[in-house]
Amino acid sequence: MTLAARSGAGCPAILVATRKGAFFLDADASRRRWDLRGPEFLGHIVNHLVLDPRDGRTLLMAARTGHLGPTLLRSTDRGASWKEAPKPPAFRKAEDGERPRAVDAVFWLEPGHLSEPRVWWAGTSPEGLFRSEDGGETWAPVAGFNDHPRNAEWTRQENPGTPDGPILHSITLDPRNPRHLYVALSGACGGVFESVDGGGDWTPLNAGCRADFLPDPYPEVGHDPHCVRLHPLAPDVLYQQNHCGIYRMERPEGRWVRIGENMPPEVGDIGFPIVLHPRDPQIAWVFPMDGTEVWPRTSPAGRPAVYRTRDSGRTWERLDGGLPQRHAWYTVKRQGMTADTGDPVGIYFGTTSGEVWASTDEGASWTCIARHLPEIYALEAAEFAP
Repeated sequence: MTLAARSGAGCPAILVATRKGAFFLDADASRRRWDLRGPEFLGHIVNHLVLDPRDGRTLLMAARTGHLGPTLLRSTDRGASWKEAPKPPAFRKAEDGERPRAVDAVFWLEPGHLSEPRVWWAGTSPEGLFRSEDGGETWAPVAGFNDHPRNAEWTRQENPGTPDGPILHSITLDPRNPRHLYVALSGACGGVFESVDGGGDWTPLNAGCRADFLPDPYPEVGHDPHCVRLHPLAPDVLYQQNHCGIYRMERPEGRWVRIGENMPPEVGDIGFPIVLHPRDPQIAWVFPMDGTEVWPRTSPAGRPAVYRTRDSGRTWERLDGGLPQRHAWYTVKRQGMTADTGDPVGIYFGTTSGEVWASTDEGASWTCIARHLPEIYALEAAEFAP
């Protein structure tokens, strides 16, 4: 049964955010034929493009131009027309003696809880958390994080030399409770943090996670999570692809267990994205990259593959059917891999060389559905309302 047949709604689409604009890939009901639309906002750096699953019509786009800076664009008609948010995410004005902060890019967009249909969350570079209560038109800084007494300890607020700079990403909501959320900070500065009061206060959640680049490999803060996911049907289960491996956590214990050590040693467990099966909390997919000393950030040995676990990380299997077997020196960024909710689940990844690959059999075989796009920053599986 396909996604469209199962849900009774429209056919699936893939939202593609790239270095030079946004694109749409629309599927037929079988997910075998894909039509490419776009670009929208050609030349804009698009970090994230997200459909609101609560109405199936509203799209938010985090974008910036090289000379005009960051902006947030909004469509309420499935992308037919766009308007710029009149009040995008911005830090409050610094008081005397405080370090000034300015949003360089809106990096991550997250729809709010089902019980809060107009709420959105946003993460920025440098590391900031923002909230909208009017569908993404106006945004306010979340003081509980941005002005937390330990914020200066948790964040860098300047580029530490990593490719994307310091960012707040992986905003994740507990489906049982809109006041329970997680965020992650990257740039070798922070780690994973949890709030149980809607963002008013925050606690580091990094026990068990290594930071091999620090003198103390198990600090409370100072980690570099690449992507954190919470399972929607088992919200006490979290997965993390980290600069230093693949991890899994079961709450309320609150300790990360490194499941990536079970990956083949010649491949390793370094990468950016991690994707979860929408119905089975034991199944996850990752896309490893070469994380050797000079950090090439390419497919190991130029042979790309997705790896899947069916048993919570105890074992992993290589899935490369249809993928290039040699001289494919690309990788996939932290937001560049996604899954739909079809049966079987569709898995999709976008590469730094501008290709989109699709599997409609949960990774067993792959087909390239788009080529020659700009560098891909993010993919999101979406289903528009009829």
